[in-house]
Amino acid sequence: VQLQASGGGLVQPGESLTLSCVASGFTLDDNAIGWFRQVPGQEREGISCISGSDSGVYYADSVKGRFTISRDNAKNMVYLQMNSLKPEDTAVYYCARARYTYTTSSARDPNEYNYWGQGTQVTVSS
Repeated sequence: VQLQASGGGLVQPGESLTLSCVASGFTLDDNAIGWFRQVPGQEREGISCISGSDSGVYYADSVKGRFTISRDNAKNMVYLQMNSLKPEDTAVYYCARARYTYTTSSARDPNEYNYWGQGTQVTVSS
């Protein structure tokens, strides 16, 4: 099982960025995929999750209305469209595979994920 996040970069406040997560070694239908972010010295924050095989999604309040998670099971890809980016969105972003198929209320808990990809840096600065 492997996951690889990509698409990070340096953007200005208000701009958009799309992160991609490619999964291998399993099929997306079987597991929910979450996006987390982490700032040095702070806990990893669960910001979004999408179910493996239905339309269930979760968003943290900090990104609700600005970020959109989606998946393409045929390509084994999960995306995070990030709009109206703010300096406080600056972090390393990770995708991770959940232990379960459907998004639950524990989607924000890193302990509910058993495989993690390498992170991709997102910097929002003018």
